Amino acid sequence: MNPTPGTPTTGARPGPAVALGLVILCIEGYDLFVLGAVGPSLLHHPGWDVTKSTLGLLGSLTALGMPLGSIAAGWAGDLYGRRLPMTISLAWLSLAMLLSAVAGDLALFGATRFLTGMGIGALIPLVTAYVSEAANPARHSLQVGTATTGLAIGGIITGVVGRTLLPEGDFRTLFLFGVIPLILIPVVWRLVPAVVQDRPAEVGAETAPAAETEESGNRLRRLLGPRYRRSTLLFWAATFSGLVIVYGASTWLPTLMVDNGYDLSSSLEFSIAFNVGAVIGTLGAALVADRGLLKVSTIVSFLLAAVAMMSLSTPQPRPLLLAASAVAGFGALGTQALVNIYVAHAHPARLRGTALGFSLGVGRVGAIVGPSYVAAVTVLISSSEAGFYAFVVPALLGALLIGLLRSGRRTSAAAPAGAPAEADAPLAQ
Repeated sequence: MNPTPGTPTTGARPGPAVALGLVILCIEGYDLFVLGAVGPSLLHHPGWDVTKSTLGLLGSLTALGMPLGSIAAGWAGDLYGRRLPMTISLAWLSLAMLLSAVAGDLALFGATRFLTGMGIGALIPLVTAYVSEAANPARHSLQVGTATTGLAIGGIITGVVGRTLLPEGDFRTLFLFGVIPLILIPVVWRLVPAVVQDRPAEVGAETAPAAETEESGNRLRRLLGPRYRRSTLLFWAATFSGLVIVYGASTWLPTLMVDNGYDLSSSLEFSIAFNVGAVIGTLGAALVADRGLLKVSTIVSFLLAAVAMMSLSTPQPRPLLLAASAVAGFGALGTQALVNIYVAHAHPARLRGTALGFSLGVGRVGAIVGPSYVAAVTVLISSSEAGFYAFVVPALLGALLIGLLRSGRRTSAAAPAGAPAEADAPLAQ
């Protein structure tokens, strides 16, 4: 029996896939933002002698493990299916967060953040590819975008927990919540398909089946071959710019707000607003993207990040500052979600995990650089506004890079009925 037009044929249903992806990335978002939430407490922790530069280094150590996780998991996901690498990554992330909670000194704590980064890096390409393959083509951006809002929701939870427990409580308590992913392992094993399957339209549009089999052994060579080279390099550079913003903000936003005269509770409120804005903004942008405007949505979101960060640096009434923080959240987390959607949208299933893995892996240099970059700017420039201005350059660069992508259809007549015209997918080179 032929599948219903517009429905996925990968063995996974959109609803459960989006829900599972949302929960996994929510936990991952918590693990990502927890360092920023405990940053002010770390600066005053007796015996560890943490400085602003040390805090930036801890953020960079977290990011340093991410390229390894992203590239390995993306490649393994295409080769062995999404299920096994996703299960291993969840177990790894839980163990790393547990070790962070019991770390007795700064050196061990830094090592556990590196291990946490590997787990975080592995899960994002796996979850994005899994949900992308299960999504209804007509609602691809919205459904993948909904799952990726889990990162921001996890950040909201981090802010709420941090505001409740800090500064009076022990910051290590926040890391204990990171063990929760263990309970998801049976769910992943049940819901996630063991093998990766192309949609018929993707196989036909990408290449002939014989060529697909012949080139499947060297997926990186395909990404850097004539068909994908231009878009691959632009995606890598845009991901770098986006992750400078995301990880710089996740590490530094609460501390920057404290430096601008707000107490810890207030700064965590700004962090919550940041993530609420990311959720609402991503969903709105995904709806627009599904109308054939994925490229435009991504460019606008980069530009909004620059505008919002400039606004946060100036004295304004509290409601306006909260609104600016929300826009900054969309410009940071929302923008990177759109870039990930763009990468998934532009590649067939058997290349998608590798494309996402390398895009995030190479782009993770931005995640490594981001926290230390912001730290260096705040140290070299004494102004309390300097940290916010540091985000403007990567935001403008990201908008330019996405603008350089050529537009065209990845599929044509083979596209499922009811699917939107894929006018924003990069043209074959």
